[in-house]
Order: sequence, then C-alpha cells, then structure tokens
Amino acid sequence: MSTTTKVSKDMIERYFDLSKMKKEIESEMNQLKDAFHIYFDSAVGSNKKGEVLEGKYKLQRQIRKTEKFQEEDTVNRLEELKLNDLIKVVKKPDDAKIKGAIDLGLLEENDLEGCRVVSYSKVIVVREV
Repeated sequence: MSTTTKVSKDMIERYFDLSKMKKEIESEMNQLKDAFHIYFDSAVGSNKKGEVLEGKYKLQRQIRKTEKFQEEDTVNRLEELKLNDLIKVVKKPDDAKIKGAIDLGLLEENDLEGCRVVSYSKVIVVREV
C-alpha cells in the first residue's frame, strides 16, 4: 500500500475481523499445544523430546534448556568467597532520583541535554462501537 492510501470503512472492518480471528486462532493453538505437552509428558517424560507421526504430519517436541545464576544468592556467595572480580557492576541512571533532583532544583533539565532518549511505539486499535 502506498503512503497516500485512503482509510475506508471496509479496511477498518477487515482489520477488526482479522484481529478477532487472530485471538481465536492463538487461543486454539495454545490449547492444542497444552494437549501435546500433556501427551509428551506422559509418553516420554517431562522435559524430554519426542515425536509422533500421524498421516503426513510429524509432531515434534523439542526441549531447550537455559541456565542462569540467581543474582542475589550468587553475588552473596562470590563475595563470601572473595571473588569480587566475578561480579559485574552495572551503572545505570536512576530515573526517579533524577526527576526528584530536578524537582528540588539540584539539577537543571539542560544539565542533561543530549542524554535523554525518547522513543515512540505505534499501536493500532480498532474497537466495535
């Protein structure tokens, strides 16, 4: 579509209908996925990969494993072991404190000129009225 496309009642109506269908399809797909997981849990075991051939279709369950360290417990343990070099220190601006400092006059808006990043996200919403 070009940038000069007119918006019509039919376009808005179609968008609304497609959005509604998308929600229904996602809901049904989630129900099927849940049923597949229940099947695989009982057939091959929890957190085990598996597959089923039915007609011309193959249903597979893949398992992806991710591991992360619990931040607070790991930092405490590393500090106890005196392994502070293994701890990352992250310096981040504190938005609430910056706003408070500006409100109190301790900091001027122009002191942070060029530091602020503004982003926008566009959202289309169609509701039935």
